[in-house]
Order: sequence, then structure tokens, then C-alpha cells
Amino acid sequence: MRTGLIAQKMGMTRIFAEDGSHVPVTVLKVDTCQVVDVRTEDKHGYNAVQLGVGKAKVKNVSKAERGRFAKSKVEPKAKVAEFRVSKDALLEVGAELSVTHFVPGQFVDVVGTTIGKGFAGSMKRWNFRGLRATHGVSISHRSHGSTGNRQDPGRTFPGKKMAGHLGVERVTTQNLAVVSTDEAEGLILIKGAVPGHDGGYVLISDAVKRQAPKGLPFPAALKAKAEAAA
Repeated sequence: MRTGLIAQKMGMTRIFAEDGSHVPVTVLKVDTCQVVDVRTEDKHGYNAVQLGVGKAKVKNVSKAERGRFAKSKVEPKAKVAEFRVSKDALLEVGAELSVTHFVPGQFVDVVGTTIGKGFAGSMKRWNFRGLRATHGVSISHRSHGSTGNRQDPGRTFPGKKMAGHLGVERVTTQNLAVVSTDEAEGLILIKGAVPGHDGGYVLISDAVKRQAPKGLPFPAALKAKAEAAA
């Protein structure tokens, strides 16, 4: 099991295939994705790799975090995330990953935080059809209707779908195809939409429900090795 990557969502565009058809893609940028720490089964009880991307101002980083980055000899990162990996896929602290970690045609899972929409009604939040437009319904066409039962049990059950806060949830979109990668610019083009707003960070990892293609870089595609090979 390999590590994933942390990327920043830049927006959506389209590219044209060889047959002239257009493919909608989401542009994800990987900015200096480095290993900031490693978790081992012997010391911590599990195997994982902690990655960091972007640059954070020192004044905005806590003293504890500054000490952590100094110990790893890496610059303070804007975003840090942890990926569970197998024992043979552990990486060295300070290693920088390349976007060639994923290959075109591969399927990946993308985790992001959905766009916040504030307080939303039941029709927008849960896709309720609403009440009738006529036949005695007045001013309450978009209401959710009855929320309880009769005298028994005489209460509204917890978890009832009603109006409330919508968005800002951790969502995983599975089986998205990688269209292409640009190592020079650090870009990954993913077919379709991924959760989150433009500028937000997402986590990309190998699809758990699809078989990985042959020839994937293992344990990872490191930038130094990629530049040496070029």
C-alpha cells in the first residue's frame, strides 16, 4: 500500500482527446510535497507517512510545530496529512514526491472538504420534493412537512432529516481517472469533479476498489530520482 499526495485544487477546465471529444478535468497542484515524519509499527504501533505541502509563514506556526519541522529539517508546511502505508512503502524524512507518483489512466480516490452552504432548507439539503403548489397549501411550499408521529411515541426521533447546516463535510470521491500529469508545473489533471472549493487542499491516493496498473512507482516517485532519470 503506497502513500498518497496532498494537492491544492486550482479549478476546472477541459482538454480535448485525440478523437476531438472534450474531457472535463479538475486541475490539482502539488507544491513541494515532502515527508515531514514517519510512523513505524515498532515505535508507534502502525506504519504511516506524514506529508506536508506549501509554505507557511513562521509567525503563523506554533512553537511545537516549528520544532517538529526543524527536527525533520524541512520548511514549515501549510498543510500536513498522514497516509497509512505498508511496511515496505515507508519513505525517508525530507524526501520530496513527484506528481509522476500517479500515472495517466490510473484510478484514484480523492478526499476533500465540501463547499459550505450555510443553513439550508430540507429541499436543498435532502432533496425533499416539498409540498403541493395548490390544494390548500399556503406559504409553506418548500417546508419539510410533518416531523413526528402520534401521541405514541409523541416525539421526533434523533437523526430526522430537517433543515440545518449544509456542507463543510469530509467527502471521498472514488474511482476518478488520472488524465495526465505535468511534472514541470506540478499539476495533476483528474477527470470529473472533486470535492472542495478552489484553493482548498485534497488528498489523493490509489483507488481501493480498482486494481492498480502495472508499472506504478514503488514505494513512491521521488522528485530527486525523477530529475536524475531525466
